Amino acid sequence: VQLQASGGGLVQAGGSLKLSCAASGRTFSTYFRTGHMGWFRQAPGKEREFVATINWSIGGTYYANSVKGRFTISRDMAENTVYLQMNSLKPEDTAIYYCAATMSFTTTPESVEYWGQGTQVTVSS
Repeated sequence: VQLQASGGGLVQAGGSLKLSCAASGRTFSTYFRTGHMGWFRQAPGKEREFVATINWSIGGTYYANSVKGRFTISRDMAENTVYLQMNSLKPEDTAIYYCAATMSFTTTPESVEYWGQGTQVTVSS
């Protein structure tokens, strides 16, 4: 499974960004029929932390408390793509955002089976 993330950038506080992560690979359609895709982030000097996840087949979602109500995760099954719509961004949202794919529901980076490359999100005050 290969994951390609995009959509990061520089935005002022209160602004919005939308991240995308396209999944590919021969194993994706079978392996992740019941899996999850999600987003983690890592700020400078901090550990990687969970942001949001979505069940690929059912569409159920789960969010970190810090982003609940501001971020929305969604997926396009035809395009094998997961999105993260980020609204009301705060300077503390500044981090490298990583796309992740897992067979089971998880909020811990250690349990992630596949990572995409990171995309930088910078929120200025």
